[in-house]
Amino acid sequence: MHRSSVEASAADFAACRALLRKGSKSFAAAALLLPPRVREPAAAFYAFCRVADDAVDELGEHAPPSAAAAAVAALRERLARAAAGAPDDSPVDRALAHVMAEHKLPRAFVEGLLEGLAWDAEGRRYETLSELNAYAARVAGTVGATMSTLMGARGPDALARACDLGVAMQLTNIARDIGEDAQRGRIYLPLAWLREAGIEPDAWLARPAFDDRLGRVVARLLAEAEVLYRRAGAGIPMLPRDCRAAIQAARLIYADIGRVIARRGFDSVSARAVVSPGRKAWLVLQALVRSPVAPEEAREHGAAPPLDEVRFLLEAAR
Repeated sequence: MHRSSVEASAADFAACRALLRKGSKSFAAAALLLPPRVREPAAAFYAFCRVADDAVDELGEHAPPSAAAAAVAALRERLARAAAGAPDDSPVDRALAHVMAEHKLPRAFVEGLLEGLAWDAEGRRYETLSELNAYAARVAGTVGATMSTLMGARGPDALARACDLGVAMQLTNIARDIGEDAQRGRIYLPLAWLREAGIEPDAWLARPAFDDRLGRVVARLLAEAEVLYRRAGAGIPMLPRDCRAAIQAARLIYADIGRVIARRGFDSVSARAVVSPGRKAWLVLQALVRSPVAPEEAREHGAAPPLDEVRFLLEAAR
């Protein structure tokens, strides 16, 4: 690996790892399966994402749109300085700047994530699945594209499958968090789907409750995620061998959240679906010892066209 023009100290990366352990136990656990050459830059990327997310969240749900817009604008300027090799005097910024230079990480990947945070701050809702996928592409597809790039898998098919996994995981998050989001006055399910099921979104949000109509919408969203998990599986053999188990483990664990929701009759309003530690350990073992997909499935899904909503990431990678 060539020497970057932006230097970051061991202490800078240690601070990023500390943020990772504090902010996401699941991500931190999955990262342990990655080789150090990927684990360290991934921690730096995650740390900047965490800091950015916190900067927007700290404004509170009732902050005026102008305050949210200003916060995101400040983050974009901070990112621009890091990308230019002149990061702010912060461990996270120095580490990110080093990683962007060392790995030639497209700035558009991080900018896309910031755009997703801006959409959250605006309280956007999504009428169609395509609109929801566009949001998921920004807050999660960007993470998939970044991880694939840090691993060295920069081909268009590998990046498309990495974005599939990110979007699938975000759709699963949305299906899992319906009740919690409703308590915050938020709804991410496609509004058109709710109306087709006979649910008026604002009326439901005023008195959120589960019924069979909502269950059918959740099942529909998880079915879309499952298609993307299968496509993502075909991309795992495109990764370096020492990275495959970590990504397969993440894929299996997140897909299993959907199965937990299904076993509960697709009710994620009354309670939040959780994969037990024992089950996670079993899935990690499966990721270590079994091939991610059958050869015929790899051929079928490996060269599938990317989602339209993630094409801007693939263009940036060129």
